[in-house]
Amino acid sequence: MPEMDILEDILNIQSTSGDESSMTNYLLNLVSERMKSWKVIPDIYSGTQLHDCLLLKFGKPKGAVFAHIDTIGFMSRYENQLVPIGGPEVENGTYLVGKDELGPIRCKIFEEEGNIFHDFQRKILPGTRLSFEQNIQISNDFIQAAYLDNRLGVYNALKLCETLEDGWVVFSTYEEHGGGSIPALINFIQKTSPIGFALISDITWVTGGVHHHDGVVISIRDKHIPRRKFLEKILKLAEESSIPHQLEIESAGSSDGREVQFSPYFIDWCFIGAPEDNVHSPREKVSLKDLDSMVEMYRYLMPRL
Repeated sequence: MPEMDILEDILNIQSTSGDESSMTNYLLNLVSERMKSWKVIPDIYSGTQLHDCLLLKFGKPKGAVFAHIDTIGFMSRYENQLVPIGGPEVENGTYLVGKDELGPIRCKIFEEEGNIFHDFQRKILPGTRLSFEQNIQISNDFIQAAYLDNRLGVYNALKLCETLEDGWVVFSTYEEHGGGSIPALINFIQKTSPIGFALISDITWVTGGVHHHDGVVISIRDKHIPRRKFLEKILKLAEESSIPHQLEIESAGSSDGREVQFSPYFIDWCFIGAPEDNVHSPREKVSLKDLDSMVEMYRYLMPRL
């Protein structure tokens, strides 16, 4: 069962792409409070020169785990119009929340003739960012909420910090809208303590071949294709671990792995994450069993790759 205090905290923090500072501040405070109990106390890299990214270096890294801290959402435009941040699902009547200089905002969203609008009783100042209203539901088998993508990836990275001896744990930005901060982060890492591989701690989709309760997903490919030799090493270790896992083969979709592959460095990468239903909606749904196997798999793989 996940640590619900941490999970509820991060699920309730708004951090749409380009506005991640609240999430970064929370993570910095959490790391400061908890790192004394971790197996290795990391070097912490953050600050203005890294925008809202946060990097933790444990020991002598060979690889890195990347978890993006931004989410999809909406931005107010003119005449009650909204424009999407990333690719949110638009369902008439869904509640959005946020605030501007005039005060807190809670409104419904609706779509007309291809345009998106809100029904707030006053004008929302242009450029205000809005997110899905959060409604966290936990059962014996599932967690359902907005922004499990990628709050569960962040949670997984935080759990890895407890036991990691050698490696980078990196909280990145901008993944959901137009590509991420990964190129700059990789450049920083390669100049500070270089790596040869990256694991992408993110959430994928339930599909015809990927199911709830069958374990964490190891992605053989999405729109982009990791190097086969590296994948074979991961798959061999996954089999040896006996941790429940399943394989994903898709022709679309992308992640921070794309940015790793397109970087000017020879760094292997693989997307490994739990699958969800209702992608990019307020009701994303993930199996708790799959989340547990995600945490276990990262803890098993990182010391062995």
